[in-house]
Order: sequence, then C-alpha cells, then structure tokens
Amino acid sequence: MKSAMDSAIWDRRYSGRELVWTAEPNRFLVAETEKLTPGRALDMACGEGRNAIWLAQRGWQPVGVDFSEVGLKKAGALTDSREVSIEWVAADLLDYRPEPRAFDLVLIFYLQVTGAERRAILQAAADAVAPGGMLLIVAHDTSNLQFGHGGPQDPAVLYTARDVVDDVSGRGLEIERAERVERPVQTPAGERVALDALVRAHRPE
Repeated sequence: MKSAMDSAIWDRRYSGRELVWTAEPNRFLVAETEKLTPGRALDMACGEGRNAIWLAQRGWQPVGVDFSEVGLKKAGALTDSREVSIEWVAADLLDYRPEPRAFDLVLIFYLQVTGAERRAILQAAADAVAPGGMLLIVAHDTSNLQFGHGGPQDPAVLYTARDVVDDVSGRGLEIERAERVERPVQTPAGERVALDALVRAHRPE
C-alpha cells in the first residue's frame, strides 16, 4: 500500500545538495527528551535524519524510517560525518510494522498524510512504545493554515493534538501533554510564528 503523498515527491525535494531542513534537531524534541535516559528510539518519517542523529549523539540507539531513499541517503552521509551509528530503514509507514513494545522513545514529526492513513500509522507507533517509554508527536496544526506561517496548505494533511489523542486512544498510553504550541520561524521579512500540535504520552511500566 502506498500513502497518498508519493515518495517520489519527497525524493525530488531532497535531491538537492543542501539539506532541506537544518541539521539541528527540532526544538520540541530537545525540550521534551533531553532529560530522558537513553535507550532504543524509533524515528518514523525521519526525512534527512537530523532528529535521529541528535539522539544518537546522546547515547540513544535509533532506528530511522522513511519512504524517501534520497532523504535516507543524505541521512546516511550526515551520520558518517557525525560518527554515529543509526539503522536506516526505507519503508512506507503504511506498510511498516515496528516491533511491538520495543522502543523507549517513538517519535513522528510533521507527518503529512490523510486522516485514515494517519490513524493507522499513529496506532502502529503507539504499539511500538515499550513499558516506561514515550510517544512524541509533533505536527502542523490545523489552525496554522489560517493563523500561522508556512507549512502545508492542504487541510487534508493537517490535524490537531485532539486528533492525535483520539487516534492513539485504547493503545494503553497515558497522555501527558496535548496542546497547540508556537514555533518561531525566521523569514526575510522577520520572525513569524507557526502553529504546531504536540502530543506526549507514555506507557506505564
């Protein structure tokens, strides 16, 4: 099964020599995980790998999964330059089934798929969280289309923290944080604000 957003689109986007995103980790990943004890991590929709690489540099054992082989190739080159070890997996998240209850941290950042696809992917991600582990989801919030800066302009791939909570309901996780958050964005016209959805949950031991 292929997701609605074709991997070829992202292959073309990642095909330039420069990174599409910065090599620095996402600000919310740092804030939510920097005090955690390292373990096994799963970065789903990892793109060019910046978040998985940051985790590896801090002692985590990450697996990064993405359907863009071009993005993963750039991730591998960045991994080599940072001298860390990460397992990169080329797979469509609709087909990928991580090992259940096997990861101390599972993250999905800015996944852009339709609602039914999102639900299936997030449920697989939730099931992969080990006892005592964390699920961390960050996405372009639905309200960003009208009130925020940048991000996808297709409302079908936008969602809220409430949508994420509903998607993972019944998977044995306890929600610790679910809210809309602001992310500053630097532009040629000055700083703007993007609106993101953030959900943090854990599986009781």
